[in-house]
Order: sequence, then C-alpha cells, then structure tokens
Amino acid sequence: MIVKIHTTSDNRLILTICDDELIGKRYEEREKQLDLTSDFYQGNKMAEEEIIKLIEKAYIINAVGKDSVGCCVKAGVINKKTVGKIKGIPYAYMVRF
Repeated sequence: MIVKIHTTSDNRLILTICDDELIGKRYEEREKQLDLTSDFYQGNKMAEEEIIKLIEKAYIINAVGKDSVGCCVKAGVINKKTVGKIKGIPYAYMVRF
C-alpha cells in the first residue's frame, strides 16, 4: 500500500492510503470519481503493521482500494457498512472529532 502523510496547520495527521496498483489512475461512475493522479496520493510504500500504527494517530484518513480499506477496517476505524465503491473500487473516509 502507498501512504502519503499530510498534516493540518495545527499538526494533526492526515493519511491517504491507496493500493499500489491504483496510484496514477482515475475512475468515474456517474457523478462520482476517484482521481488518484494527483500528488495528494503520491507517497511511500509501507507494510500493514506500519500503516496501522499511523492509523491509530490519524485525525483524517482517505483510503482507496481493497487492501487499504481493509487495513482501516482491521484497525477498527472504518465500518464495512460505510465503504463506498466507484467502478468496483472500494473507498472510505474517517474523521476523528
């Protein structure tokens, strides 16, 4: 999985997590789209164990792809019932308040 770490102006952690094979692609379905071509998703490859440690600290998570969303479900921050799909690609968001 590819992870890009972003931070808010008050240093809260924002993560984008994307399955490797989806990076650089764009998917559209009716009015919805997943645009994975921007620098927003261009991060570093990480193992699931490393990602779960980051997930535990994250304020916002944007996950795209079966493995990435599955990792968030496994970490307990995403409920399977809230996962959306565009062209069969699962995606999910999480915000901690």
